[in-house]
Amino acid sequence: MRGSFFGLNVAVRGLYTAQRNLDVVNHNLNNVNTPGYSRQKNVQVASTPIHMNDGTGMVGSGAEVISVNRVRDEYLDFKYWSENISFGEWSTKKELLSDLEAIFGEPSDSGFTQVMNEFYGSLHELAKDPSSEAARSIVREKGVTVAKYFNSMAAHFEKQQGDINYRTKVKVEEVNSIGTQIAELNRQIYTTELDGNIANDLRDQRTLLVDKLSKLINAEANELVTGKLPDGRDDKHFVVTISGKAFVDHFSISKLDTPQRKMKLNDEDIDNLYEVKWADGNSLDIKGGELKAYLDVRDGSLGQNGSPLYKGIPYYMEQLNEFAQTFAMSFNEGYSNVRRDSDGNIDPTLIVDNIGHADGYELDSVEGDTTPSGIRFFTMSGVENKPIDSATFIGTATTVSDICKQYGKITAKNLTVGLDIENDPGLISVADVAGQKGNINVLNNLISMRHDTHMFSEGSPEDFMKSMITTLGIDAQQAVRLSANQENIIKQVDNRRLSESGVSIDEEMANLVKFQHSYNASAKMITTMAEIYDTLINRLGVR
Repeated sequence: MRGSFFGLNVAVRGLYTAQRNLDVVNHNLNNVNTPGYSRQKNVQVASTPIHMNDGTGMVGSGAEVISVNRVRDEYLDFKYWSENISFGEWSTKKELLSDLEAIFGEPSDSGFTQVMNEFYGSLHELAKDPSSEAARSIVREKGVTVAKYFNSMAAHFEKQQGDINYRTKVKVEEVNSIGTQIAELNRQIYTTELDGNIANDLRDQRTLLVDKLSKLINAEANELVTGKLPDGRDDKHFVVTISGKAFVDHFSISKLDTPQRKMKLNDEDIDNLYEVKWADGNSLDIKGGELKAYLDVRDGSLGQNGSPLYKGIPYYMEQLNEFAQTFAMSFNEGYSNVRRDSDGNIDPTLIVDNIGHADGYELDSVEGDTTPSGIRFFTMSGVENKPIDSATFIGTATTVSDICKQYGKITAKNLTVGLDIENDPGLISVADVAGQKGNINVLNNLISMRHDTHMFSEGSPEDFMKSMITTLGIDAQQAVRLSANQENIIKQVDNRRLSESGVSIDEEMANLVKFQHSYNASAKMITTMAEIYDTLINRLGVR
């Protein structure tokens, strides 16, 4: 049987329901620009009806709000996270490879082509007057410029590797920080939802953190059912994994660590590079995100049998070192057809021995002398980064094999003009017969080396450098293309998420009007019921 004020209770319930709907609209409008916010929506149902005692049916008791849910499509979240991993990797590689391209400085007035043009131009000028001290000094200075060009590139590559190494550590710290925040949010969400409520705003914060994490590393997030709560609801734990291992497991976190390497992976690496491992010491295979980009570019070299894992800084340093060794050896010794085995070592059995700088005679050579100068134009720096002379550099090496081993010590970082030439440009050897000041046969051979297509497996010196720069350009273009593709995919998925979860001001204003009318109608109903009861109680039977 219904109470005397049943109708008034129904109207009041409608008033409260409309008020709660207006509160949700207000909350949505206030968070229209909040990053990661999901539109919230009341779940409004009819209240439990009342059975009539006379069996004539049931009387409705109004409406009520049983839950406030956030509008969210989990599939789109998973899709966004998976695509964001690739976007983080390729967008970062695009940036890093662009920096590497800038180091080469091609095309420009200070790039390799210009440096080589000036060096060989000075040799052509010397050919016009081989006894000119001024021309010889210019050759020496242009040779120093060639060496310093490679020294500078090596230094820039090392600096770039050091910068990436530091950024790797910073990103790992950021990953750990995000993981800690997610674990704390898990605790708050779990505690809040024990009584059946839904922590919508906290869940939005957690989703936004996973968005950020997915760009840094190949993380996957899932809410797993681990049992049942006392009230029968599922007991859910939020778990974030990296490469299959739990990074955040409900309230706990297994952090990453960055211990320094005890040994170099590549000879071209700088010291004390950071490894990325689990804090418990176990290895971690990073398969995506910004961290993978940093590690690929920082550590990328050639795998076994020349199979490229990724062409990063060590790869290009290897190429620069190979150029420095081969060019110096060809210029000094006259060697051509320099080839390397699978380990990167020079194969002396394939070398063709021609006339080089060491086979010529210096300016003050005495006619009749049959012993070439043995002066090496290019050597390497020694103690305190100072150039060493030819005798110190070549040592006791006499066979082609031993000489190749000596040149294997040269790198782009330590390439220099020999101390002999630096102290006395008159030691530049241009003649193949002693005492003949106008003889430039050796010099002509040195000049022709510029176009020796057999010097490198890629061809001439310019061909080798063009091949290396082109390789970098292709990799950079690939990064630009893949980054743009992933960005388009990310935007498309995010737009779908926003269309599903984002707050539309127009829609909310329409709801505002709708719920305001509902509120006014309920208020009018209360006024009407009040008038009915006033008439019934105070006026009925009054004369």
